[in-house]
Amino acid sequence: MTLPDIKDTDCLIIIDVQKDFCTGGSLAVPDAESILPWINDNSSQFKNIVLTQDWHPAGHSSFASVHEGHAPFESISMPYGAQTLWPDHCVQGSNGAEFHDELLTNQAQLIIRKGFRHEIDSYSAFYENDHSTTTGLAGYLRERSISRVFCVGLALDYCVRFSALDARREGFETVVVEAGCRGIDIEGSNDDARQAMASAGVTLV
Repeated sequence: MTLPDIKDTDCLIIIDVQKDFCTGGSLAVPDAESILPWINDNSSQFKNIVLTQDWHPAGHSSFASVHEGHAPFESISMPYGAQTLWPDHCVQGSNGAEFHDELLTNQAQLIIRKGFRHEIDSYSAFYENDHSTTTGLAGYLRERSISRVFCVGLALDYCVRFSALDARREGFETVVVEAGCRGIDIEGSNDDARQAMASAGVTLV
C-alpha cells in the first residue's frame, strides 16, 4: 500500500529517534538508522510534525539496574501492571537521550518528553504506562484540528505500537509507516504489534 495523500489535517509523529536506540546506544534497535532516509525525505510533506523523546531520570523504575536480581528484558509487576525492565537509557541530559544527529528536526512544532516520572514508564506518545496519565498530546492535536496521525520511529513493537493504539483510542485516524520504523522484536513482538495495531484499526503501510 502506498502512502495516502497528505493533508493539512495530518500530523507526522516521529517517535524516539534517539542515540540510545541507535547503533552504539545502550538499547540499540536493530537496523535503526535505516529509517532516517524515509523520515528525512518525507517530513517536508507534512505541515504538522511532533517529536517524542524518552526522558528518564537517573535510576528510573524501569531500569533493570535498580531491581536487584533482575536483568534487562525481564518482566516484573508494577502497580500499573507488567513492566519490561530495560538497560539504563535516555537519561535526562545525557548524550544518549539526544536525537540522532542525522534526524531533521527543525520542522517540528512540538517535542513531547515522556518517561520523566520516576515511578512509571511511558511507551506511548499519549499516555504513561498506567494508561490514564496523559501527556497532553491528544488535546494539542485537537486544538490544531488534526484528524489523522502518521507514526514512525523506534521501536515498532513498543513505543510506536502503543502510540498508535492510543491514537486510535483518542479517535484519530492512524497510519503506521513501516519504512520509517524498526522494532526490537523480543520473541515475536514485531508481529504481535502488527496484529494488535491492525485489530485496533491502525492502517499499516
